[in-house]
Amino acid sequence: MVKHAFSHVSHWVFDLDNTLYPPHARLFDQIEVRMTRFVMEALNVTRPEADRLRKVYWAEYGTTLAGLMRVHGVDPAPYLTEVHDISLDHLDRDTELAAHIADLPGRRIVYTNGSAPYAERVLEARGLAGLFDAVYGVEHAGFRPKPERAAFEAVFARDGVEPARAAMFEDDPRNLTAPHAMGMRTVHVAPDPHEADHIHHHTDDLTAFLSRLV
Repeated sequence: MVKHAFSHVSHWVFDLDNTLYPPHARLFDQIEVRMTRFVMEALNVTRPEADRLRKVYWAEYGTTLAGLMRVHGVDPAPYLTEVHDISLDHLDRDTELAAHIADLPGRRIVYTNGSAPYAERVLEARGLAGLFDAVYGVEHAGFRPKPERAAFEAVFARDGVEPARAAMFEDDPRNLTAPHAMGMRTVHVAPDPHEADHIHHHTDDLTAFLSRLV
């Protein structure tokens, strides 16, 4: 039945963080440390205040960067370079996941709220480089973040995604709201399910889920 639900899909869109690698890799632990430090230095605030602002901006604007840009006029380029300069040494290559992604019929892309260069590094570390037709970061959406519908529309227009024939794989439930509204098949990839009308499928094992589609 799951395979049938994806029989119309010819465009496969994957988030990156905690989707194309497992959450236990905890890359965001490193990123959050750098984000906090950047906020402290850019706004001249204490660490507790920087952490508070990160959470507020994530909730209100979709990402910390979006809040920094809108409220403080922060230049996104140095931020993206700084916060993504992390170690990927502990990421494992996943040949089984790579094989199942390669088997998907049609066009395959990565779309992340991080930067495209960072995404390319992660894909290389995971053994997934060369499997995707394109890799898009927040810069390709004019620095508008998911979950904003305008961000999805910008990236999808750039790539030629037809939402009615596309599927979105994403770990953050709120980032599936716009894809669902646009007519996409939605898959929540996370340890725990999130019950919501805009989520069609949930999996805690992307590799196993993809193995059922082809």
